[in-house]
Amino acid sequence: MNAPVGGTGLWLPLLLAWLAPGVGASWWYMRATGGSSRVMCDNVPGLVSRQRQLCHRHPDVMRAIGLGVAEWTAECQHQFRQHRWNCNTLDRDHSLFGRVLLRSSRESAFVYAVSSAGVVFAITRACSQGELKSCSCDPKKKGTAKDSKGSFDWGGCSDNIDYGIKFARAFVDAKERKGKDARALMNLHNNRAGRKAVKRFLKQECKCHGVSGSCTLRTCWLAMADFRKTGDYLWRKYNGAIQVVMNQDGTGFTVANKRFKKPTKNDLVYFENSPDYCIRDRDAGSPGTAGRVCNLTSRGMDSCEVMCCGRGYDTSRVTRMTKCECKFHWCCAVRCQDCLEALDVHTCKAPTSADWAAPT
Repeated sequence: MNAPVGGTGLWLPLLLAWLAPGVGASWWYMRATGGSSRVMCDNVPGLVSRQRQLCHRHPDVMRAIGLGVAEWTAECQHQFRQHRWNCNTLDRDHSLFGRVLLRSSRESAFVYAVSSAGVVFAITRACSQGELKSCSCDPKKKGTAKDSKGSFDWGGCSDNIDYGIKFARAFVDAKERKGKDARALMNLHNNRAGRKAVKRFLKQECKCHGVSGSCTLRTCWLAMADFRKTGDYLWRKYNGAIQVVMNQDGTGFTVANKRFKKPTKNDLVYFENSPDYCIRDRDAGSPGTAGRVCNLTSRGMDSCEVMCCGRGYDTSRVTRMTKCECKFHWCCAVRCQDCLEALDVHTCKAPTSADWAAPT
């Protein structure tokens, strides 16, 4: 099923890469020009007027978003670590992942969801840490409340996730709302699914007060869970992503296969089937799997049969330093020897032709 690509396929990763220290040059450039947020915001490519306004007004939020890029990128790479496409960033490519996101695929759906979630997480965390002028701890968490264990007092610093979601929606979605094509609607849906995923794992933490640690009194606050929980949840949604087509009036989706359920706001949606990512293909944005390490004993996606796409693999013997003969010494230390360990590493063979796949 093909869908119009539109102009929004690479926009979000491009923007976030531009804001990220060490990837885009914007914050270095901002410091070099005397710290002018206007200079920085005016040089971020592709911003619509609403985004540029927010960038000018909230440079500290932009910086928090940029610092969060590494976190959600690492989470994407963790989730895809055993797959042919492994979410690796591309050197000298300011869009982070290259042309792979031009396709309206499940991988694009995941990247938009996890990056949108990452924006929420980064802003909310910066609020709680007092790094932003426009927000702080959740102001609504005051006074006394009840849960299954009884009454408690709101205290500490509850994560202000509502502010994180509100700002992320206003900033990230502004570009997509300008477009009326299928890809823009797909991105909006997956962006929202990512934001909702972070809030799903907001948890209540409490501290007991009383004689000998008894819980006569409790002080509680709301805190975001580790981002890994959001990543694991979105990974499950990726595996259950629903292929859709535009409805007749172009305002929403319907399932491509009538045997499947209609997607909810928590589901990821996509239009196009993914390439197999077996060979290096510039047009598809596929780096291929030549040289990737595979697992000879696995039967999963990281197996040599699946990872290498039937091309076979090379085996090399390598040595590494490991800790061995560890002993416990009273009290209280564990002392180990340094040992050399030899092991076989299996890497996928290259296709018979080392050239990029010809455009089709």
